Amino acid sequence: MTKEIDIQLSELAQGAVQEKLNGELTKLFKNIHDPNTSATAKRGATIKLDFKPDENRQVVAVTCDISIKTAPVEGVATTVLTGKDLDTGKIEAHELKSGTPGQTFIDPNDGKVKTDTGEPVDVVEKEMQKRKVIDLQKRG
Repeated sequence: MTKEIDIQLSELAQGAVQEKLNGELTKLFKNIHDPNTSATAKRGATIKLDFKPDENRQVVAVTCDISIKTAPVEGVATTVLTGKDLDTGKIEAHELKSGTPGQTFIDPNDGKVKTDTGEPVDVVEKEMQKRKVIDLQKRG
C-alpha cells in the first residue's frame, strides 16, 4: 500500500534538512549549558517549509528554513567611582573593588592590601608623601 503523501522530514533534500536541524540544535544546547544565560529561559527551534508549485501544479519547489531562539547572555553589574584630580583637573574613573567606597581590602589574588579601586596601599601612600598632603583637620 502506497502512502498518499510520502515526504520524510529526515530524508528531505537528501538529508540536508536534518543536517541543518542538528547544527542548530547543537547551538541551542550549547546555549542551555552556557552559565552566562538563564538556566530556565525558554529556547525554541522553528522549521519552516515553503512550497512553490509551478503553473501546472505538478512540480513543487520546497525550501526549508530552520531558526532557533536562544536565551540572551545575562548582564553583569559593577560599581565605578569617579571624581576629578584636584592637581591636574583630569577626570578619573575606577572600578570599585572593595565593595564599599573608601574601604581597603586584601586582594585574594596576591594577598596585598589595596584601596577600594584595587591599587596597592603602599604605592598610594608613597604617592601621597610626594604630594605633601596638608591635613586641614590637624591642630597645630
